[in-house]
Amino acid sequence: MLIDTLSEDLKAAMRSKDPVRLRTIRALRAALKDKEIDLRASGESLTEEAELAVLQKQAKQRQDSIDQFVSAGREDLASKEREELEIIRSYLPAEMGDDEIREVIRRLIEESGAAGPGDIGRVMGPAMQQLRGRADGRRVQQIARELLSPSS
Repeated sequence: MLIDTLSEDLKAAMRSKDPVRLRTIRALRAALKDKEIDLRASGESLTEEAELAVLQKQAKQRQDSIDQFVSAGREDLASKEREELEIIRSYLPAEMGDDEIREVIRRLIEESGAAGPGDIGRVMGPAMQQLRGRADGRRVQQIARELLSPSS
């Protein structure tokens, strides 16, 4: 499980005195523990999918912070968030390329019989189920809209 990997990496970061990795791993562990507690209250346990969702949420939070800091002219804070985002991404599966995403979406369009932009909902649900954790939702939606547009 990811929590075990993070525990080992936390020890290594302590030994190597790596403050960025240390604070990032601590934040990830805290977020995973919070999610585990929330799930336990409803009688569920932390699954790999839930772990992945927590990591993705943490990565998205860092990316949003970077965007806000850059627009506010705070490059120092944006740099700190970039360092943390890089560490978080090291625990996420590799993202798919646009060509791979297009291939999955083309197949789903064909299977669902989607014919135009109004049918994007018939494609996005199954697409995100298949691509969760391996592709950014905004990118998937952009490609789906492109493939469903009348000019495609």
